[in-house]
Amino acid sequence: YAMEASDQKRMKRLLNSSTDVEERCLELGFLPFFRCGIPGFSIEETIAPEYWFTDEEGAWEWKGPIIRDGRCAYGKFFNRKAGFVSREWLPDWANYRRSRLLAPNEDLAALDDVVLQTIQVEGSATIQELRRMLGFAKGRGKRTTRDLASEVPEDEKISLDPILTRLQMEMRLVIADFEYNIDRHGNPYGWGVARYTTPEALYGPLNVDRTPAESFECLHDHFRHLFPDTEESRLLKFIG
Repeated sequence: YAMEASDQKRMKRLLNSSTDVEERCLELGFLPFFRCGIPGFSIEETIAPEYWFTDEEGAWEWKGPIIRDGRCAYGKFFNRKAGFVSREWLPDWANYRRSRLLAPNEDLAALDDVVLQTIQVEGSATIQELRRMLGFAKGRGKRTTRDLASEVPEDEKISLDPILTRLQMEMRLVIADFEYNIDRHGNPYGWGVARYTTPEALYGPLNVDRTPAESFECLHDHFRHLFPDTEESRLLKFIG
């Protein structure tokens, strides 16, 4: 495949708004937030400088509105880093990624499953809510009948971050929104806290009439079309 000149020009256009970011994701199907090994692909590399780590409302604040618009899913999907996937490509992306379990051993796989089940039962959860429900938080009080993690050791050193990252990389979880503290003037401030849910809870069934291997081929062909000069090893690492 060869990328059209119009595609190349469009990808070089600077992103100046949440609308620009959303449209770029819809055009390409995928949009990593950070550099991902494929030059020029990420928001970080193509955003107007005034909207990246400045006092202006920018890329960090745009994530929530894009997610709420419902046309692009967001989470740590690319080499354990965050980014967007369009609804069009979500079924194939999930079909392939769910065939590749990332937990390095059975104990961690079981823990991943407990966390996933907890979120499925609750509908959604922040990491703080998960710590409380799973008994990882200090001063937690007694476990309730709603808690599913009775088999989880009461070890406050267990980190949920790698578990949540694996579940996002496997496309079993996405970020439903970001929640902010509110100052006395009613304005949000600080870093947004991610609320996790399943793709199905947010978007409905992700049905695709293909095997995981066939979904991989569709994904590979798509990225090879977008990035004809990119090394094969980089494409494979990106697809996962």
